[in-house]
Amino acid sequence: MTTWKHTRGTPPRMGRSRLGVLAAVLALLLVPIARSAAQVPKTRADSLEVELRRLRARLDSLERIVARLTPAQRDTAKAVDELAALRAAAAAAAPDTAKPQTREFVGRTRSQPQLNPEISATADIRVQATRPGPQEDNFDVHEFEIGIQSPLDPFSNTKIFLSYEDGEFGVEEGYGYWTGLPGHLRLDLGRFRQQVGELNRWHLHALPETDYPLVLREYFSEEGLVGDGVSLYWLAPYTGSALGTHEFWGQVTLANNEALFNDGHRIAFTGHFLNFWQLSDASYFQIGASAVYGKNPDDDLKTTAFGGDMRFTWRPPQQSQYRSFTLRAEGYAVTKKLAGVGDTRYGGYAGARYQLTRRLFAGTRFDYVEPLAGGDAVWAVVPNLQWWQSEWVYLRAEWQHQSVPGVGGRATDDRFLIQAVWSVGPHKHENY
Repeated sequence: MTTWKHTRGTPPRMGRSRLGVLAAVLALLLVPIARSAAQVPKTRADSLEVELRRLRARLDSLERIVARLTPAQRDTAKAVDELAALRAAAAAAAPDTAKPQTREFVGRTRSQPQLNPEISATADIRVQATRPGPQEDNFDVHEFEIGIQSPLDPFSNTKIFLSYEDGEFGVEEGYGYWTGLPGHLRLDLGRFRQQVGELNRWHLHALPETDYPLVLREYFSEEGLVGDGVSLYWLAPYTGSALGTHEFWGQVTLANNEALFNDGHRIAFTGHFLNFWQLSDASYFQIGASAVYGKNPDDDLKTTAFGGDMRFTWRPPQQSQYRSFTLRAEGYAVTKKLAGVGDTRYGGYAGARYQLTRRLFAGTRFDYVEPLAGGDAVWAVVPNLQWWQSEWVYLRAEWQHQSVPGVGGRATDDRFLIQAVWSVGPHKHENY
């Protein structure tokens, strides 16, 4: 039996083997760590070197730019001489304070519309046939109208409408108006269609029918009531859904209307009061009253006219481009007294208009009027159909059936017509 001896400082053979294995394992683990540790400083050094080169390049570039921007040294004596010359030139250009200075007004408007007014043009052409009677004047170039509108300054504007009708040129309207006056006032001066009822103010091409109602043509002439003078408009300051909106026109014009004043040249007075209520989001109602007074001393004539007008409009907001309905009516009583003798004549109309589609409208109007010269009343029915080809062009087909007093009874006249109206410019088919 063999006996192993163990002496101090000498491990057994098996202990030395285990230590060797452990040392080998530690060496294998430490070698990658040592390599990584050796590589990190080298990578950082490389990146720092690259950044240093970049900064040196930027510094060199900045030095070159500064060198180009740095001005050359100037002669200070020469600079002083230049400064003295500038001061002398400024003193020579300074205004003489001993002389009085005048203030000059300079316009500061941006677009200068006074030099470039808004111009529009409208054409009204008709093809017609009548019954009974021979067919003549079947083609009617009824009217060409040119409208010129422009602001004159921040406080006043102008409108001028020139027309070619029946082979003659004329001024249908031409007036200037001032807005923003104290008390919610507006002042018009010139020639204008007078504020009587509702449709008298409208231009011919904008009417819901081809012509003015019989009562306007009989009492105010074929073109309606147009006056030369001054007009004052007032908007009541109190408004609201319950109170409504209230407007008043007062006009002073020449009494030169042939139908009312036998072409006199004195002064006539016109007043119109209008009340407006918004009933709902889809409907509104308005009612007005008118009065005209004037005299012609040459004929010893005094004329008074009283009128009332109303309109109801329905237009649902969700279908405002496709559905609408309007009902309007006017009535007048006119008294002409020659040397204190005369009677009162009555007339009026009622009309309705319904929108069938976005471009198609159907309407009708009933007229009744007692002629100023006396005699039985005249009445008419005027149905029509209007189609808007576009916002610039519309076509209208209309039938005018009229009953007039005749020998031994009443007679009827029928007129069939096609109307074509087109417009150009920023104010297409403007009512007034």
